[in-house]
Amino acid sequence: MKHFLALLKARNIELIRDKATWIWNFVFPVILIVGIAAIFDDQDGALFKVGVTGEANSQITAFKTTQYLQFIDYPELDKALAKLQHHQLDMVVQGGAENGYWINDSSGQGYLLEKVLLAGDRAATWKKQVVSGRRVRYLDWVLPGILAINIMHGSLFGVGFTIVRYRKSGVLKRLKASPVNAFEFLSAQVVSRLGLLMLAVVLQFVAMNVLFDFLVQGAYALLALIAVLGSVTLISLGLLMASRTGSEELALGILNLLTLPMILLSGVWFSLEGAPALLQNLTLIFPLTHVLQAARAVMIDGAGLAEIAPALITLSMMTLLFLTTAALRFKWVED
Repeated sequence: MKHFLALLKARNIELIRDKATWIWNFVFPVILIVGIAAIFDDQDGALFKVGVTGEANSQITAFKTTQYLQFIDYPELDKALAKLQHHQLDMVVQGGAENGYWINDSSGQGYLLEKVLLAGDRAATWKKQVVSGRRVRYLDWVLPGILAINIMHGSLFGVGFTIVRYRKSGVLKRLKASPVNAFEFLSAQVVSRLGLLMLAVVLQFVAMNVLFDFLVQGAYALLALIAVLGSVTLISLGLLMASRTGSEELALGILNLLTLPMILLSGVWFSLEGAPALLQNLTLIFPLTHVLQAARAVMIDGAGLAEIAPALITLSMMTLLFLTTAALRFKWVED
């Protein structure tokens, strides 16, 4: 324990003295979300989205031929209505024996789509129903993605790249000659980085929530649990990358190979809902996908522990796999 505490103290002092780390982890995400608010806040809901549920019939098929509308199939009506309630859908239509449609009474898009639906087939009979709910802005939806990117870069680059730098500069070679073992060293790196990331995420969330009043339907404790587990998973992935890598150039290439697909395909900036099932299933190999799905389920849908349990279990299994493999592969010096 003395070895661990000494390494943890040394790493924390190094982080405190690194001004660039503080700017990146604390200031940059706030600037980014303010910029997104200025650019996109007035453009939310520009695309008409219609949720479709129930059995298809001739009226539904005819409505789907309408241009400039995106139709998304939902097996469960309740899920589609929850999306409509938060303005993530502009209308929900249900097929089957009795046609029905739902709109949000505070949505201008729903009002226009209702006119399009009724004008397209005047002979069809539609049963109208209305839901109400607070609008989910793009800011509310993208916030978990912004914080997750910060966690991802802080974990992979802050831990993985640092260990590679230690190995190349000979720091690990000197530590190998000391009484410190690999477990103590890696544990100190994980705890130190986790503490910095959690401090940064909490301060960022509080500051931005004061400015923009984000929608949070679920429990803050679950959001904290997701942040901690997601951070540990990504830190473990960074340790796995750095377990044998001795070149900073190679490490940078591997880190870009890991981060770019997650940024593009994990749903950071845009939803993959409605994308091909193969692509949606492919993104499940990324830890960031599970972090974002769980966080948005809690914030936007008010999900509880049972609903996000599959994502938490997946992250836990990934953490175990990454850490175990990293410990078995870890080398103090370059091969």
